[in-house]
Amino acid sequence: MQATEINDIKATFIARAAREGFGLCRVTRPNAIPEAHPRLMDFLDKNRHGDMAWLAETPTRRADPCVLWPEAKSVIMLGLNYAPPYQLGHHPLEHLAHDRQGLISVYAQRRDYHEIIKKKLRRLVRWLVETTKVEAKLFVDTAPVMEKPLAAAAGLGWQGKHTNLVSRDFGSWLFLASVFTDLALPVDKPASDHCGHCSACLDICPTNAFPSPYQLDARRCISYLTIEHKGVIDEEFRKPMGNRIYGCDDCLAVCPWNKFAQAAHDDMRLLEDLNLPTLMDLVSLDDAGFRTRFAGLPIKRTGRDRFIRNVLIAMGNTAPPVKADFIAAIEARLSDGSPLVRGMAVWALAQHDITRTQEKAAALLDGETDAHVQTEWQAALKTSAVI
Repeated sequence: MQATEINDIKATFIARAAREGFGLCRVTRPNAIPEAHPRLMDFLDKNRHGDMAWLAETPTRRADPCVLWPEAKSVIMLGLNYAPPYQLGHHPLEHLAHDRQGLISVYAQRRDYHEIIKKKLRRLVRWLVETTKVEAKLFVDTAPVMEKPLAAAAGLGWQGKHTNLVSRDFGSWLFLASVFTDLALPVDKPASDHCGHCSACLDICPTNAFPSPYQLDARRCISYLTIEHKGVIDEEFRKPMGNRIYGCDDCLAVCPWNKFAQAAHDDMRLLEDLNLPTLMDLVSLDDAGFRTRFAGLPIKRTGRDRFIRNVLIAMGNTAPPVKADFIAAIEARLSDGSPLVRGMAVWALAQHDITRTQEKAAALLDGETDAHVQTEWQAALKTSAVI
């Protein structure tokens, strides 16, 4: 295939990608991220991945695209903008003040992006394969691909001090996707770092999840804690969580480069019922109600019990005074079938009503069989005794 023809194929692919809504589309080589493997191993060796065991599975394959698919000659990286519509009042940092409502990460306030992006990529890959007769594979968080280093190598942006990709055109609001192909396309220049002396993303983190610039300890990250973490959230993180019930956008939202962010593509529009839902409406969801409410949404993958755990922590963080029905909604979860939910209900109740906590402990503690829930009761009673 002649160089001119290959250049035309790349240009046409980029144009078609733009029509699909991808604001960025660039190319790199599979061997363009040699630093990824040692960085990943350091992250894993320090156990900063927490419950995300999948990160530790076949790390060599994850960190090296050449191992993932040896025949690949090019990696096409694509970025889809999902910036919130600030002009319509959707600002994550401003929403932290609405403590009787739950704050859901911007990326999850819409239909599952995996399915949206896959449909777009399938159309692009179908055209590429039919036109060139090459092989191609598409990935959207569905394989061990380190999208952020590859995106930086392709020139979509750079990995900021918060470890997420930052684009000069779209700020921190980008979904990433990749297409591997055995066609050798012309590559683009890597992006340079434009963070400078700015440390806004590090300074704003409520749980100090960044040990140093460009490093993340996921075990302290609210996004990890509310989405990936399967068990009890340590008490030191509960108050800093505020009303964040699914994810956290603080380090993304504060980035100065967001001033260039543009409104998201039409099919990435936010769903209004996910914008600050009322905590009282969420805490009473049973498993069937949870599945129905969040069908086709990223939240569903977390599962009902972990989600209600998060909601109860947010309820515990609600500023007083709270009404009797609010307390009653928390109390109803003290007998929940999930120990994870019961434990957080104990903590939430103790934040608002010590007398009721003591009364409920007298009725429920002796019959509690879960060690974690027992610990929560004992901690609540100890606190009440001090007060």
